Amino acid sequence: MQLPAIPKKLPTLATFNRMTKKQKITTAGAAAGAAVVLAVTGLQATAGAGTATAADAPAAHKATQSAPQAPAAKPAAKPAAKPAAEKAAAAHTQGKAASRSVTRTPVQHTAAKPAAVNPLVAKPAVAKPVDKHVVAKPVAAKPAAAPKPVTKTYANNLDGWIRQSLDILHAKGIPASYEGIHRNVIRESSGNPQAINLWDINARNGIPSKGLLQVIDPTFKRFHVAGTSWNIYNPVANITAACNYAADRYGSMDNVNSAY
Repeated sequence: MQLPAIPKKLPTLATFNRMTKKQKITTAGAAAGAAVVLAVTGLQATAGAGTATAADAPAAHKATQSAPQAPAAKPAAKPAAKPAAEKAAAAHTQGKAASRSVTRTPVQHTAAKPAAVNPLVAKPAVAKPVDKHVVAKPVAAKPAAAPKPVTKTYANNLDGWIRQSLDILHAKGIPASYEGIHRNVIRESSGNPQAINLWDINARNGIPSKGLLQVIDPTFKRFHVAGTSWNIYNPVANITAACNYAADRYGSMDNVNSAY
C-alpha cells in the first residue's frame, strides 16, 4: 500500500490566513493525509508486535519455566495520530471562519463642502450669449401728421370784411357776390360799420337800422349766421345776417338795388 507524502512542516495560522482559497484547501488536504499516514503506521506497528508475540509464545513459555518471570512490558503507546488530525481539521475550520469573517469596510464618500463666498468680492459678470437669429422687429411707421389747416387772414377794412363774409356764406350755402355786397354797403352806410339811422320809420318805431347794411335788431337775430358775432355792429356778422335775409326774401343780395 502506497501512502501520500507527508509535508515536512505545517504552516502557521498567520501564514494560513494569507493563503488563497486553493492553497488553503491543498494545505488542509495534506494535513489530513499526514494524519491518516500516522494512524495507519501506528496500526501496522501494533499488528506486527502482536504477531511477533504469538510466534515467540512457546519459547517464552519455556523460558519462563526455566527462568524467573520478568515483569510484563507495558503496552506500546499509540502514536498521537488523532490529535494531529484534529489539529489539522481545526486549523482548516479556523481558516475558513477567518476568511468568512473578513468584512469589507464600506467607504464613505464625504461630499466636499462648498467654499464660503466672500460677499466683498465682486462676482464676475457673465456675458449673455448673443442670439444671432434674432430678427429685428420692423419699426412701425408713424402716420403722417395731418396738415394743419391754414388760417386765412383778412384785412381789417371793407375789402377784408366782404371777403371773410363771402367765405362764411359760401360754406353755409348762402348765395352772394363781392359786387352785390359792395354795392349795397356803399349805398346803405358808405362803408361805416357804426352807422345808425335815427330818422326813418324803423327809428320812429324804436328799432333803428344799424351797421354796414343797415339791419334792424329783430332781422339780425332771426337771420344770424352761426359762427359769427352776436354784436350787430360787427362788420362780418352784419354782412352775413343781411345777405341771409336777402337770400330768403329776394334770392340773393345781388338782386337788391335799393332800400330793402
